[in-house]
Amino acid sequence: MDSRPLLPNEEEEEALPGVSDFRGRPVYRATSGGWRSALFVAVLELAGSFAYFGVSANLITYLTGPMGQSNASAAAAVNAWSGAACMLPLLGAFLADSFLGRYPSILLACTLYLLGYGMLTVASSVVASKSQVGILYVSLYLVALAQGFDKPCGLALGAEQFDPEHPRESASRSSLFNWWYFSMATGITVSIATVSYIQENVSWGVGFAIPFAVVSCAFLLFLLATPTYRLSSAAASPLLSLRHYKQSSEEARRMLRLLPIWATCLAYGVAYAQIMTLFNKQGRTLDRHIGHAGLELPPAALQTLGPVTIMVSVPIYDRAVVPMLRRMTGNPRGLTTLQRTGTGMALSLAAVAVAAAVEGRRLETVREQRPAMSWAWLVPQYVAMGVADVLAVVGMQEFFHGEMPEGMRSLGLALYYSVMGIGGFISSALISALDGITRRDGGDGWFADDLNRGHLDYFYWLLAGVSAAELAMFLCFARSYAYRNANKGPLLLVVPSNTPVSPCTNHHHA
Repeated sequence: MDSRPLLPNEEEEEALPGVSDFRGRPVYRATSGGWRSALFVAVLELAGSFAYFGVSANLITYLTGPMGQSNASAAAAVNAWSGAACMLPLLGAFLADSFLGRYPSILLACTLYLLGYGMLTVASSVVASKSQVGILYVSLYLVALAQGFDKPCGLALGAEQFDPEHPRESASRSSLFNWWYFSMATGITVSIATVSYIQENVSWGVGFAIPFAVVSCAFLLFLLATPTYRLSSAAASPLLSLRHYKQSSEEARRMLRLLPIWATCLAYGVAYAQIMTLFNKQGRTLDRHIGHAGLELPPAALQTLGPVTIMVSVPIYDRAVVPMLRRMTGNPRGLTTLQRTGTGMALSLAAVAVAAAVEGRRLETVREQRPAMSWAWLVPQYVAMGVADVLAVVGMQEFFHGEMPEGMRSLGLALYYSVMGIGGFISSALISALDGITRRDGGDGWFADDLNRGHLDYFYWLLAGVSAAELAMFLCFARSYAYRNANKGPLLLVVPSNTPVSPCTNHHHA
């Protein structure tokens, strides 16, 4: 039996350069890659987001409830774990690009996911004991380690399924970054809306078993599509490649030029960190009733406004805004990646400023002893952050991925994740420092346990000022930045009017 990959017509089609299949054999455009392969990778990443937020969104409730921890210790534990999950992609990306390769790294990540979520399910199903605590934290950090290998490699592997030198595939590759984030938002929305409810109203064991089952099924589908994947040949000798880049002064200078852009993006990570914390606290102080039926929204439910906004915005941006901008600018992406990122950063600045204004109005309402404001006042800041994510997050992912050398693009994606991780750490340190300073004279401080006696609005205005300063610096660095492919000239797109919508568009019907 012929063991070669199936070819539509071997004489008419040449092997694609720089990529191979999982056995190292040549691959051909008609029988590999494209949306059919990228979709399987996206499903795996959707499942990963579903599982991670199925645990993280309600983890503090589990620690303070069944595990009997204090609010302070539980919050510290959750912050440390989520921070590790955001920073470990730097390590995972280095190992993937230097030794393992992206596809093997994802296989390792899925194995760690199954171990972690499986152990977490077991830990939540046994009687509370010291061994249960040990199993719990081992399982959580196995998941964090899995995130370290998965997050920088998943999107990089998905992007490998499209040839950047082929006009139509290049257009699809740019579209992938939009739909990728759409699929992540879908997983997060469904997870927050369903898994948290099951954990608190059915059982924690069942609630933690669901992420395990979802990841298991997605991993199986990912494996079934293995023969169709295009795998970068640059990973065949990654350690030598890494040494080559270190020895290349030009490549070193290019990589160093990423650092100012990265540093000025940190303010976005700080603003993003408020969604799961202070925005939530704000929501608790408002009237969350819907209509006259007496139904009251839990504060966590307001967090779904961001992912829902992303799910609505991505199809609009990809199918309406980008074609319009493409005609205006002549850029295949509509906006350059830095223009897109900067626009998202400006929207996050607006979101924080709106949050400050809403909180100031709420405090005024409290002082005047008027009825509590409606939860609908928070919709604009959540929606603004959701649209900002579509622009800034996808822009950063595409920018750092595209500007790194071919053999180190997983590390480029890890730089994006480190923006979010370090932004969260900066936010925590800033809150701790300001809390100590504003309580120094015996007052309640900005972050009083009773927010009616605090000044959360002052903190938001401070964040708005920091965001504005960093945005100004970002624009200065972005204006003088020269892209890696600037010398290649504009890419001509050949996209006929009857080009079919990508398979990923089906996600928004789910």
